[in-house]
Amino acid sequence: MKSFGDRLFKSISDSRSLLFLQGEMAQLTFIAYEKFIELVNEEKAEKIPITYPVGYRADNTPINSTRDFTKDELINRYKHLSLIKLPVDGIYQLVTIMDTLQNEIFRNILMEFPNKISNKRKVDVEVALGAKSLEEIKISIVNNILNELAYKSPKDYSEEFNKYVGVNLLEHPPFHKYIELKATRDIHIHNSGIANEIYLTKAATLARVKNGEFLPVDIQYFLQTYEACLQLTEILELELDKIWVSEDYRAYKKSLGTKDEKTETVEKVIAETQEIVHDEEQKNE
Repeated sequence: MKSFGDRLFKSISDSRSLLFLQGEMAQLTFIAYEKFIELVNEEKAEKIPITYPVGYRADNTPINSTRDFTKDELINRYKHLSLIKLPVDGIYQLVTIMDTLQNEIFRNILMEFPNKISNKRKVDVEVALGAKSLEEIKISIVNNILNELAYKSPKDYSEEFNKYVGVNLLEHPPFHKYIELKATRDIHIHNSGIANEIYLTKAATLARVKNGEFLPVDIQYFLQTYEACLQLTEILELELDKIWVSEDYRAYKKSLGTKDEKTETVEKVIAETQEIVHDEEQKNE
């Protein structure tokens, strides 16, 4: 039977795999964009017909429409998808993965060690009377705690994480980058990408623009925050292993290359992406 430390490590490992998948899909999409530009430029016709759905019938068949795009129109559409839509959608996924991981760590620890929960916490009478077992009551209490945590500020959330989990996230720079990432995600969802005082408060010294300015999200930003999320998983693995030993984690660490090799790879991808984006900007001047 796996130890509790191994179970926590598996949660982190699974989340890291999802992060890697996001990085892989971003790179594949970017490569597809470059190849599509080549195909469009090779096309002899001035206009290219594209068929796409504009609705859906009751018999579960699409209602299609065909439009003739000029080469420039198609290239600009794909440029928007690859250079703007891709990184914005990508950071949504990064935050979802990391929030889910932190909540899963919380849940596992509280379910395994219910004595960490304050004995002053009240249980709804309806829940207590309707529960078929003590386990159901415990699950309800944990769900309530997680729901309360979802509405806390980054600082308050970190304090609760330290209280229940025993890891002070605020001591680690990648977590502060993650806070800024999450604040950026919120701004693009709730305020059309325009920074406000809430963003400035959450991002603190890592705020990238002033109040009222547009908050940019490009490929470089996606890759940098992607790396911060990966670093955060490494921190969680290391710190949790100090509390709940994981032999699986220690075996995994032995199988890894050096940190310099990993950093080199990420920096290379960022540099290559910057070069491609720079070339595209020069073509449009």
